[in-house]
Amino acid sequence: MPSLLPPLLALLCFGAPAPALSPPPAGAGAGAGAEEPWCPYKVGAEGAAGGRLCFRTPARGFQCAARACRAHRSPGGALVANVLRNGSVLLQWGPPRPAAGLRGFALNCSWDGTYTRFPCDSVELGAACRDYLLPEAHGSVRYRLCLQPRYAPPRPAPPAQCVEFRVEPAAMRDIVVAMTAVGGSICVMLVFICLLVAYITENLMSPALAGAAGAAAPRRA
Repeated sequence: MPSLLPPLLALLCFGAPAPALSPPPAGAGAGAGAEEPWCPYKVGAEGAAGGRLCFRTPARGFQCAARACRAHRSPGGALVANVLRNGSVLLQWGPPRPAAGLRGFALNCSWDGTYTRFPCDSVELGAACRDYLLPEAHGSVRYRLCLQPRYAPPRPAPPAQCVEFRVEPAAMRDIVVAMTAVGGSICVMLVFICLLVAYITENLMSPALAGAAGAAAPRRA
């Protein structure tokens, strides 16, 4: 029977592995957090802790479509920010490892100003939460969101996973939509003009040319 002394000595010397977040599964929302019907959270203004306890329904099965959404991932891939076309941002993350002793998550937000970085609302989320929706983000502002799991003592908090992104301004979105609509209308008009020219050439010009050729034939005879 192999001896367990070397592994135990290594564990005492180096300690237990640090907990970490796992990447959100495909169709996030299904999985470990799908059994919980609600996600409890508290919002604190400008980084302040506390706030009123609220509940939200998890966005189960959400997938970022290419035309209406743009996904930004943290360097480790554990935190995903889905920037939607309407200006809202859906954050998604997978279950942390290990899950034992998990008390919840802390979400910190900041954005870049002209000369400095400003804090925005901080959020405390329950252990069952796997996503969170920012209802409205300012356009042309670079955001930085960091998610950190919270464990019961004596387990230390692991490093936070951070993701940075910039929301497309609403005016630019309207311009893109308008240009797409105008471009489609121009294409339809060009097709109609081409069909009209082809019809005139086929039905009006051909009989006139045939009649002129028939009138010129007896004169030559």
